[in-house]
Amino acid sequence: MPIFSQRKNKAKSLSAKPFRLNRQPVRRAADDAAPVSSPARSRGIYLLPNAFTTAALFCGFYAIVMAMNSQYQHAAIAIFAAMVLDATDGRVARLTNTQSEFGAQYDSLSDMVSFGAAPALIVYEWALRGMGKLGWLAAFVYCAGAALRLARFNTNIGVVDKRFFQGLPSPAAAALVAGFIWLLDDLRIAGANFSWLAWVITVYAGLTMVTNVPFYSFKDINFKKSVPFIAIFLIVLIFVAISSDPPKVLFGLFVIYGLSGYAVAIWHWLKGRPVSIVQTSSEPGEDK
Repeated sequence: MPIFSQRKNKAKSLSAKPFRLNRQPVRRAADDAAPVSSPARSRGIYLLPNAFTTAALFCGFYAIVMAMNSQYQHAAIAIFAAMVLDATDGRVARLTNTQSEFGAQYDSLSDMVSFGAAPALIVYEWALRGMGKLGWLAAFVYCAGAALRLARFNTNIGVVDKRFFQGLPSPAAAALVAGFIWLLDDLRIAGANFSWLAWVITVYAGLTMVTNVPFYSFKDINFKKSVPFIAIFLIVLIFVAISSDPPKVLFGLFVIYGLSGYAVAIWHWLKGRPVSIVQTSSEPGEDK
């Protein structure tokens, strides 16, 4: 009997102290099923990428000043310089791991000046001023289209297929307008002689920025992968062609790009595929 009483007391002591494997908190099933959110973007301010953004902003402001002084060729070249700097700041931020919310917002404001207000004011001073109300309305359509394009890009950045832009990107729209100005100014042709063509290009660029037409973004190109020798040779040929006659070659390239989105949309429509690119993955049966 004493033995049984000792076992009984020992059993009571074990039941009074529940056994635990560890002291870590137990995760619920809902926690396991919840998606892992991406880390929040830093709110710090970094010098290197924002320096490129500031340089792009300066080019946009310089283009406006040159247009006010009737130096339209310098204004157009400044727009293209802003394009190069705008394409650089984001890549520099990713390579140096200095991305921040401040940089993203600053970049959008810089783009609004360099690719929104500046091209609209330049083309108005160059060719649209003599058209009266139609002239400044066309310039405003372009400026408003750029603002709406940038606002939509910031809000839809997480739900759009990364391979395509939703509408004509603002730098390409600015290059389309500035390239036309640079081309005619290089040919010593006054903008007033082609005011209606400048009006059509300005309105086309402004409206195309707010459409859902897909334009290839070139973001799926991996620069770290090896490429055939012919690819390097083609890049050399492109640089040679641009350096031979920059106004004609650049304007021609951006005309092709400005029309390519509609060609892609028509191709998707003929194949029965959705034209909208607001999706996070490719459609079933679509080529990857």
